[in-house]
Amino acid sequence: MEQYQKIWDKIKYQLQMTLDDDVYNEHFFGISNVFKVINNTIYLISPNSFIKSKIESFYLNRLNAMLNEYLPEKHLFKIITKEQAAEEIAKTSSYEINVPEPDLESKYKTGLNNSYTFDNFVVGSSNRLAYTSAMKVADQPGVVANPLYIFGDVGLGKTHLMQCVGNYIIENDVNKKVLYVKTDQFIEDYAKAAQKKAFDDFSKKYENVDILLVDDIQFLSGKTQSQLEFFKIFEKLKESNKQIVITSDRPASELYEIMSRLTSRFEWGLSVDINRPNLEHRILILKKKLQAETSDPDLIPESILDYIASIFDNNVRELEGALKRVLFYCTAFDYKFTIANAEEALKNLINSKNISNKTLESSNFNNVLDIVSSYYNISTSDLLSKKRKKQYVFPRQVSMYILKELFDLTYKKIGQIFNNRDHSTVIYSIEQIANDMQIDSIKKSDIDKLLVKCGKKA
Repeated sequence: MEQYQKIWDKIKYQLQMTLDDDVYNEHFFGISNVFKVINNTIYLISPNSFIKSKIESFYLNRLNAMLNEYLPEKHLFKIITKEQAAEEIAKTSSYEINVPEPDLESKYKTGLNNSYTFDNFVVGSSNRLAYTSAMKVADQPGVVANPLYIFGDVGLGKTHLMQCVGNYIIENDVNKKVLYVKTDQFIEDYAKAAQKKAFDDFSKKYENVDILLVDDIQFLSGKTQSQLEFFKIFEKLKESNKQIVITSDRPASELYEIMSRLTSRFEWGLSVDINRPNLEHRILILKKKLQAETSDPDLIPESILDYIASIFDNNVRELEGALKRVLFYCTAFDYKFTIANAEEALKNLINSKNISNKTLESSNFNNVLDIVSSYYNISTSDLLSKKRKKQYVFPRQVSMYILKELFDLTYKKIGQIFNNRDHSTVIYSIEQIANDMQIDSIKKSDIDKLLVKCGKKA
């Protein structure tokens, strides 16, 4: 067994040297020990079925090729979950077993998904405050903001960020007791406790923790008894300076059929929201997801990522789902990653009205340029030129600002419209106009009028 363990340690080191840090940490960092070896098969324990599936889909052939560089006879790796390992132990004790690290089980009794970390959470303007707040809470639980209340629409990363807090705390102190639970599970646990009159077990589960993470608190609506129990737990944990993190699809003040003394306590600490990511942020999310899905981050051209990000703009979940669909479609059929194949892969997911709206918006770019140049009494060619006179520069900056506001174009795309200007010039121009609007009421009034003329709803 020692021989196989040494080989696995060497392979892990090779993986660490060749893979992106995020990919290595998510997939292989947690796989420490060889579980058993039988019939030339080396068993490794993956933290969960999600990681197991990803290793099998994208890395197993590579692992087996690396393995057989060290052995004279052909061997294979087999990935199993900790649950499957437990079943193997129960069935037989005849195998030579290298028992996993002692705290492995305790780490996964928390309800947490260990792939949710701050490292793979993509930060942008829509979630920066929530991210920073969660980081501070994770660093000083029970001190900075208690409770931390995170709200926003479905699929924007609330659960991911909440679990980042729990995983970070456990990573830095394995003795901390962290519990993540969805609200519907809390309600079900209480119903079972009431049925069996096992309230002590129920209380012990939820009160004997250092960190309580409760997802989708809005589902407590109308559940009076569950609300009363949650109120008691909240009070006890808060008095003991135990950290509470809550997520919801709306601000605490807008929760309905939940007792006011409970919603008021949700507002005691810090409330932060997560909004829909803009186009640049969505592209960054896709790039990060691609790194996690494949060992080749350049597998899909940026033009396809831009295409996906421009279509799927509602939430992160559907955005990532679209990427996976394109990845699977082209890989399964051995097609090239082209816009045409991406369109084919996604055709059943794309709302035709959304596409036609995007096309309509594209045709209106020139309309914006015409309106702005006419308003400032210059020609469109002067607006697009590289002339540096103030009479041209300011309207040009205004045009860039309006294109960004109305169409959520990338800085690169706006730069292309203006004779391939560098994206840093575009960023500076847009920020300059935003600052001018804050300090100059006349300029703000003019630009607000132009926005309405160009299509913004009044």
